[in-house]
Amino acid sequence: MAGQRKLDVADAAVTAEIGLSPNGTGGFQLSATLRVELPDHIGPEEGRALVEATHQVCPYSNATRGNMPVELVIE
Repeated sequence: MAGQRKLDVADAAVTAEIGLSPNGTGGFQLSATLRVELPDHIGPEEGRALVEATHQVCPYSNATRGNMPVELVIE
């Protein structure tokens, strides 16, 4: 997605935190927080749009969508 938008994200980093959260039926489910660090030259709105668009096309995100809650955090 960054390539399509002609953005340099060579210094970007993503950290995935996986945890357990209640599933509402007395059991538990996996949950994820994806912490994305973007270069300073990418503004907050552009960064949020990039991360959300990437999350929509990511094969792993597509495989888990609807099966576990995912929080996107841009730092």
